[in-house]
Amino acid sequence: MREKIPSEIIQLALSDASYEGCGVSITPTLINFFFGNNGTGKSTVARAIKAGAGVTWKEGKTSTDYVVHVYNQEYINANFQNYYQLPGVFTVNAVNIAIQRQVDEKTAARKAAVETGEKAHVELGKKLDARRQALDLFQKECWDKTANIRQAFDRTQERRKTKKTFAEAVLEIKAPAEHDLDALHRLYTAAYSDDAKKYDEFATIADVSVLDTLAGNGILAQKIVSSADTPFAQFIKAMNATTWVQQGHAQYHQSGDGKCPYCQQMLPDTFEDDIRACFDTQYQDAIDCLNRFFADYRNAANALIVPLQNIPAELLPGTDTTGYKDKLAAIKGVISANLQKITEKMSDPASVVELEDVAPMLQELSDIIAAFNKLIRENNAVISQKPKKQAECKTAVWEHIAYVLSDVVSRYRASDAALAAEATAANDIIGEQAYLVSKLDGEIAELNKEYVNTRATIDSVNLLLRDSGFQGFSIREKEHTPHVYEVVRPNGSIAENLSEGERNFIAFLYFYHQVKGSESADGIQRDRIVVIDDPVSSMDSSALFIVSALVREMVEVCENNAIGGDPVAKSNHIKQIFILTHNAYFHREITYNRVRNYQYVNFYLISKVENRSTIKCCTKPNPDVLTEAMNYNPVQNSYAALWEEYKVLNAPIPLMNVIRRILEYYFLQLCGYDGVTLRSRILTDNKDKFIKVDETGKEDYTPYQMAHAMLSYISANSVGLNDGINFVDDCVDVEQTKETFRMIFTLMEQKQHYDMMMENH
Repeated sequence: MREKIPSEIIQLALSDASYEGCGVSITPTLINFFFGNNGTGKSTVARAIKAGAGVTWKEGKTSTDYVVHVYNQEYINANFQNYYQLPGVFTVNAVNIAIQRQVDEKTAARKAAVETGEKAHVELGKKLDARRQALDLFQKECWDKTANIRQAFDRTQERRKTKKTFAEAVLEIKAPAEHDLDALHRLYTAAYSDDAKKYDEFATIADVSVLDTLAGNGILAQKIVSSADTPFAQFIKAMNATTWVQQGHAQYHQSGDGKCPYCQQMLPDTFEDDIRACFDTQYQDAIDCLNRFFADYRNAANALIVPLQNIPAELLPGTDTTGYKDKLAAIKGVISANLQKITEKMSDPASVVELEDVAPMLQELSDIIAAFNKLIRENNAVISQKPKKQAECKTAVWEHIAYVLSDVVSRYRASDAALAAEATAANDIIGEQAYLVSKLDGEIAELNKEYVNTRATIDSVNLLLRDSGFQGFSIREKEHTPHVYEVVRPNGSIAENLSEGERNFIAFLYFYHQVKGSESADGIQRDRIVVIDDPVSSMDSSALFIVSALVREMVEVCENNAIGGDPVAKSNHIKQIFILTHNAYFHREITYNRVRNYQYVNFYLISKVENRSTIKCCTKPNPDVLTEAMNYNPVQNSYAALWEEYKVLNAPIPLMNVIRRILEYYFLQLCGYDGVTLRSRILTDNKDKFIKVDETGKEDYTPYQMAHAMLSYISANSVGLNDGINFVDDCVDVEQTKETFRMIFTLMEQKQHYDMMMENH
């Protein structure tokens, strides 16, 4: 499939004047024709290219690589502010063969250096793009892989909250290190939380063995019995009721009113003395010791448990006291059981009891308290030194982030270092070639200095003036003012009253020589971009003809970039050309036979509706090759339009109608045939050419009948319509019809015209 050849300007986006907000963008090729009425927006296109607004150059090129020549009203005003002055135009002429050979060699070397530099520039662009892509990927990977960490430690990020700044910060970390995230989060919460504060510690256990080693606990292992020897004591011992009697006496001797609390008989007067006699002093001392131990154990237990029950009113966030409370409850249960055992001993002094150790459980509780208090002290220390702890936290967070990303960083550094080295190598080549180009430019300038000939330019412009019918004017160099020229009349006076058309014509001739020649004394002809905006305004037909011819010449120079050829014989310094006009005649003159150059020619139609301009690229499907596109010229006369319609028609009846109109216009009106002669030449003299014979010898008159049908209407005035041959339009075979149409032009020796209108290459 054919594609357009890209040129120097590969895209032009228009956003000024009537294009504002219209989103108009075009993709120009080498040669670009624009047609539009006055006021539709042509001049805006020319100004945009001149200013470089919305212009996209091909890779490795900028506007500084070209001379952009724009011919428009601004150009005319700038160069004819004083009618008699024109800037000088330098061209190279009459160059010595030996020097020219050296110039050619150095020019070729310069071209090679430019190409090498351009290739290196492209390579540099690729490496820089690769580095940017690698950096983008690195930044994204860093960002995605640390999302949870960044969110958890948001306030340590500060202004590094974009992928770019975050990745830059990661690369600055010199010593990545892994940190415990739970501890780091506690530090972060205390250091950065706006409502962070100090917390009270839990009560501690001074001595976990305080209950197990309480003084007097040996009494629990002793059997406490009386050694008295009175008859009553002997009776009580025999009854094994010592403890029972003691308890009963202790409980009821104050309220019995002298009676036994059990049988209600009156007690003897000596009962109290008998009771006292039953229990000796040693027994009583043991009982007292047991009572004291009970009181001491209970008091020690209360002193231990009460503080432990007073949990701080506000707990450090994250503190779980479930285990603490469960352990404290278990300890209280053991203490209660031990007190019960002591109470049982007190009820039966002769019994032996053993208490359960509390120390192991108290040690476990003490460990829980120590862990709580450690976190509380750390929190409180952070609160006391908040700025310092924030700095420590931030450093630790970034060290941990760098640790998590260590593999990513290593891969990126290795890749970036390799690409940077390759980019440096390409940049070195660019510098070397730029120096070489500059050196060769200087050498070429030195060789060409003495061959710059301004007189040749003046003579050429004057020759064109005379050839165009402007013999009353000439251009001469202003006396004592080199490179400034005057437009003068034959009598030598300054031509002050030039018409607008004459003024525009002379301006265009100067423009033409600017494009053709060089702009400086070094003689180097730089590549050009040419823009021509309505050059034939107010000109008469002779001037328009000359301008058209010169424009076609510039188009051909530009065309050489596409079709190639010997650069010495075929100049190609015009790399791209844009021509804009509202003059249909001028447009047809310069676009003649250009529609077929699809790959390097574009046709555009500029229109404006409700002060909004649009640009349409004039292409359409190729009826001969449906997979390809073709150009069409938006400016056509009626005859050319018939041929355009003929190319795309596939319906029999309208196709025959168009064919008859083409034949009538061309052969009758242009060639001067009458209907009878034309009919005779084709249907009589060449009848055998239309009759085909198949392999069985059978004659096929279909092409002849088609030719007859094509000519029947245009011959009506001479011979009428009815000649005995019947033909039905609906039965027409389109391809055979077109072949018969082509045969008519061939037999009439007009095939060249047919090929031209069909744009056959």
